[in-house]
Amino acid sequence: MKTLLVSALLLLAPIAAHAACAPTDFVIQDFKMKATGSGVGLRLSLSGQLVNHCAEAAAAQVRVDAKDATGKVLQSKQGWPAGTANIAPGQSVTFDLGRLFRYQSEMQDYTVGVADVKTW
Repeated sequence: MKTLLVSALLLLAPIAAHAACAPTDFVIQDFKMKATGSGVGLRLSLSGQLVNHCAEAAAAQVRVDAKDATGKVLQSKQGWPAGTANIAPGQSVTFDLGRLFRYQSEMQDYTVGVADVKTW
């Protein structure tokens, strides 16, 4: 029994020692805001590229905050650009979270960041 327990611990030790990916292992590049249309038909595009710099495949959740001129957050939305797929190390996926937002004329600034990381 003792041998079985020790064998199991030695087998799982490399997994436990392997560090998981963190939000800082992902980078958002080329983030752009673009509005098209007018009036009720105005649509936002809040797009960019999410790049995995982690040593293993993982997915990241992107968060976009829409702010007014004073920096107050008016709306905040999150999405998983790769869905339930992992992004390979060094690879990227494009995203556009603009469709999640309802445009407000007070929106003056947008910030984007990685909110969470998961391995599917």
